[in-house]
Amino acid sequence: MASKGSKTKNAAAVRREKIEELRRAEKARDRRYRVITIVSCTVIVVGLVVGGYFIIDATKEKEEKEQAVTMTTVKTGTFKGMKTWKNLSQTHVEGTVKYAMSPPVGGNHNQVWQNCNGDVYEKPIANENAVHALEHGSVWVTYTDKAPAKDVTELEKRVKQTPYSLMSPYQDQDAPIVLSAWGTQLHVDSATDPRVEKFFKDYVQGKQTPEPGAACTGGKSE
Repeated sequence: MASKGSKTKNAAAVRREKIEELRRAEKARDRRYRVITIVSCTVIVVGLVVGGYFIIDATKEKEEKEQAVTMTTVKTGTFKGMKTWKNLSQTHVEGTVKYAMSPPVGGNHNQVWQNCNGDVYEKPIANENAVHALEHGSVWVTYTDKAPAKDVTELEKRVKQTPYSLMSPYQDQDAPIVLSAWGTQLHVDSATDPRVEKFFKDYVQGKQTPEPGAACTGGKSE
């Protein structure tokens, strides 16, 4: 028969063993938590890095597309003083559009075109409607208050006799007289400049027209 002291020692040994077992289990649990935490953090970091890459890449792609619309390449045209732009968008939008040139020669525009059947406007017209008229193949004549009155009269006469053309005052331009077609522009100082006639001949319903034959009536009239 075991003595009382022997029983006490055995009970103490059992308690120590249980305590050690609990400690081992706790340490194992802590190790698992650390592993889970490390893995989770790694996944999160990788996700942020990859996600950030795609966000940056998407932003860069968007910027490149926007630049293709608004930061278009300016090139010398077929005759002296003419400039051309490429990669101009044709999206119908609401509200005001910021254009890369003044007057604009293409880009996003209002869904309603400015009437361009030889129409002469005494007041400035909206860029967004005029650009739509250019899309239909019209030539837009604009002039500042520095243009001589006789030149304005001569240009009005030409426009009124030319379907697919329109004319309006426009102060924010670098020459007294500017002729614009889709993607094309010419600055001149006088209505008698021989390039004026050539511009009308080449660009009224010219090969640059995105929508040849589209209407120049039934749009905005003021």
